[in-house]
Amino acid sequence: MKYRILGLSLLTLTTFAQAAESLCLQKEQDIQHEIDLARQHDNQRRVTGLERALTEARAGCTDAKLRDNHQVKIKEHQQKVDERQKELDQEKADGDDSKKIAKREQKLAEAKRELKEVLAAPY
Repeated sequence: MKYRILGLSLLTLTTFAQAAESLCLQKEQDIQHEIDLARQHDNQRRVTGLERALTEARAGCTDAKLRDNHQVKIKEHQQKVDERQKELDQEKADGDDSKKIAKREQKLAEAKRELKEVLAAPY
């Protein structure tokens, strides 16, 4: 019974380790995928830029740095959502026309969508 529990524990730890695969490695794989797509579409300028990004990622990437940058992005997008919400509330309080209010609602929805995308991204 002890060996079964130990085996399950090791299996679980291995699974978590693979699931929490290095963010830097994941980023490198994502960039490589983009390079492959750019090559398929004969976009040499994009390939060159992505290869530079891949080199930089390999040279200076750390998981901690990626996590910190991701938190900064989340904070920036959250501030944008808050700002858009204030603008919408102000338009409604001022009693402005429905076109301006609709425009503010659309901007708020776009900011929320962008925040959701950033939250879903691993880095």
